[in-house]
Amino acid sequence: MKINIFKYSIPVGFLCFLVACSTKNNSFLSRNSHALSTKYNILYNGEIGLDKGIVGIEANSKDNFWKRLPIERMQISDEVKAEGKTKNADFELAETKATKAIQKHSMNIEGREKNFQIDEAYLLLGKARYYDQRFIPALDAFNYILYKYPNSSRIYEAKIWRGKTNMRLGNDALVVNNMTFLLRDHKLKNQVVADVNALLSEAFLNLEEKDSALIKLKVAEYFTKHNKEKARYRFILGQLYEELGKKDSAIYSYESVIRMNRKSERKYVIQAQARKAQLFDYQKGDTATFLKTYRKLIADRENRPFLDVLNYQMGVFYDKQDNQKKALDFYNISLKKTTIDQYLKASNYRNIGNMYFRKAAYPVAAKYYDSTLVNLDLKTREFIHIQKIRKDLDEVILYEAIATRNDSILNVVSMPEGGRISYFENYIDTLKKKDEAKRILEEKLKEKQENRERNSTTASIDPAVSAQNAGQPGRKSSLAPPSMGVSNTTTSLFYFYNPTTVSFGKLEFKKIWGNRSSAGNWRLSSTAKNNVASDDTLNANELLPEDKLKEEENSIVEEYTTSFYLKQLPTSQAAIDSIGKERNKAYYQLGVIYKEKFKEYELAANKLEQLLQNNPEEKLILPTMYNLYKIYQITNSSKAAAMKDRINSQFPDSRYAQIINNTNPEGISLKDTPEGVYDALYKQYEEEQFVAVLEQSEMLISQFSGDEIVSKFEFLKANAIGKLRGVTAYKNALQFVADNYPNSEEGKKAQEIVKDQIPFLEKLEFTTTDTKNWKVLYKVAVSDETGTKEMEEKIKKFMSGVTFQDLNYSLDGYSDTENFIAIHGINSEAYARNISAILRENKDFKIIVPVIILTNENYKVVQIKKNLNVYLGLKKE
Repeated sequence: MKINIFKYSIPVGFLCFLVACSTKNNSFLSRNSHALSTKYNILYNGEIGLDKGIVGIEANSKDNFWKRLPIERMQISDEVKAEGKTKNADFELAETKATKAIQKHSMNIEGREKNFQIDEAYLLLGKARYYDQRFIPALDAFNYILYKYPNSSRIYEAKIWRGKTNMRLGNDALVVNNMTFLLRDHKLKNQVVADVNALLSEAFLNLEEKDSALIKLKVAEYFTKHNKEKARYRFILGQLYEELGKKDSAIYSYESVIRMNRKSERKYVIQAQARKAQLFDYQKGDTATFLKTYRKLIADRENRPFLDVLNYQMGVFYDKQDNQKKALDFYNISLKKTTIDQYLKASNYRNIGNMYFRKAAYPVAAKYYDSTLVNLDLKTREFIHIQKIRKDLDEVILYEAIATRNDSILNVVSMPEGGRISYFENYIDTLKKKDEAKRILEEKLKEKQENRERNSTTASIDPAVSAQNAGQPGRKSSLAPPSMGVSNTTTSLFYFYNPTTVSFGKLEFKKIWGNRSSAGNWRLSSTAKNNVASDDTLNANELLPEDKLKEEENSIVEEYTTSFYLKQLPTSQAAIDSIGKERNKAYYQLGVIYKEKFKEYELAANKLEQLLQNNPEEKLILPTMYNLYKIYQITNSSKAAAMKDRINSQFPDSRYAQIINNTNPEGISLKDTPEGVYDALYKQYEEEQFVAVLEQSEMLISQFSGDEIVSKFEFLKANAIGKLRGVTAYKNALQFVADNYPNSEEGKKAQEIVKDQIPFLEKLEFTTTDTKNWKVLYKVAVSDETGTKEMEEKIKKFMSGVTFQDLNYSLDGYSDTENFIAIHGINSEAYARNISAILRENKDFKIIVPVIILTNENYKVVQIKKNLNVYLGLKKE
């Protein structure tokens, strides 16, 4: 009997397939079947997703070469994501595949994993979570490998990734301990050694241990097999050497990056050139070699994406060589090439601003500083520094404009009559030339515009073009009349429906006929050119000699006459003196600003020296000389000694003389700075010693005349005036501060109060509204300290009774000569009158001073407006 052996092959094969698919069967077939499915199917696709996501991170992570680069390229994002949601679809795919491999192919039999690819799945899972910045779940995956698969071939990699994750979580000390212990294993491969040392270096940097980080990074650079990592590590080594002040080592590191050439990413090579240029000695270095190198780099087509950096460095080179013209050209080229590097843009604008600042072109410098601030990070120190310079420039621009204008006026006023006329005639000639050049330019531009319109019209009515488009359906024109339905017809050729043709026609008409009004007989001209006008018309258009003279006078441009300028010159001596005083004040302010805020001692000395030659007011002479003395102490010791002798001879008893001689005849502490004196005076103000504040502020304003702190004394004085003399005097005092110190913080604050608060205070009026807050007032003289104390003692005694335990009193200032003793805590007018009666009639008190009873709201009005007499007059009525 013949047996068919294939009869049972299908069932047997199916049975073997089921056995191989089982995750509970620890057989050779089952283990290898699941391992192959895990590796070449699921994990393969997951690895592709992970690699794609890493490429995306590298593409989106833009390195900031102006700061020290992080050793690992991935940067932490502050973006908040929903719980359990990934940011990157590629990493989500990798995590999904890893999870699927674990769920479907894990062979955990008797506590041991039999599928040798599952540790790979957990490693992929941890990496996907790490790159997705979900570090806690990533740490779980890496820890699971170390716990469950201690003999895995990827155990070192898992330890490194666990260390990276701990570092991201801020556990840098733990990373250092774990990785140092791992390095004791002598079986590590070179790349593993490189990865461990790179991780240690970054952990040490986080711990601010730069020396240790430097050593570990050098080891990582030596052992790594990847050129990308080698170039990055060498560049960071250069940055670390810079931070540690090792200039030669930094240059060597950057040169090693440059020598890699195409083995490195191009950006590292170019940025290494830039960092090397920043370390170049512009005074003693080989400038010829520098220029040759950079010209070659700029000419290289391969470096086109980096022309912004290269041109910026060329600009810095010429800036340092004091070749301002070439420096400006290269800075502008860099700005045109700049794409996404905001700090590079800011640096270009800043350097150009500094160039104009050094030239004293302050308005232009201010504009470049504005552009700098737009491109800088708001939180950086550099932003705050440049913002301060920009703010100070407002004052410089203001005072420079005042000084220049007033100098010009005084210079012309001092000329003889003939000199003034000659001066303005020269100016008028220059003005005419400028106006003529402007007129010619405008005519050329107008002619070009007319030619463009004419060419456009010719093209639109070209017969060939019209014939070509004749069979095409017309488009609905936005310029066509609303009634014209051209969507289903050919384009209309009617003349007035084509705006270009109409424009051309107008130009041709004007060219032939000139300007004609739309009236009858428009062809007839008013001149003899056409010889067709009637005698009446000619006679009508003739002008009499007197009329022609008037017409010529009216056609004269006033700015082209010397009388226009001569009549604007000041004539009275008072006006001339006022201009001179304003000019001198501007010179003093400029000198102080250059000295204190910009440390431009040469500019400051020039302004102050010029001021002394201008015969300034006496109050400006001593502060000017003192500031020059302080400048000369820094720049010229012999001039400082001469200025010291001059101050001692002319102002021997002044405070400035005491300061420079370190003497103290009046017992005043010379250590007291103007700021310290102000603080003491402000403390008196807080203690409501307004009269004393007013008296001392007058003296201190005179003493510190010309000093920047004077505006503070003036503002404090204005507030004291407000407390003593009411809202009207307060407004006037504030307006004085705002007018005389417009660019100081106090001047701006005073202007703000005048604008926003004073109108509200001026509208306050007495009210008859019933209230539960009343006061009892007694007027006392400021000079009568004895009577004031006696009255206070009586009121204290009155309040010591149990019945009046809720009452309290205060001594309030009212004016320069009067104060109030005010009793508070009274809830009705009747209660107030009862108290006043007791104080007047009881033999223990006997206060016979007239009493004033009023509400809390009316007391505020009295204090603000100082109008007690008005209130008392209303009460009598």
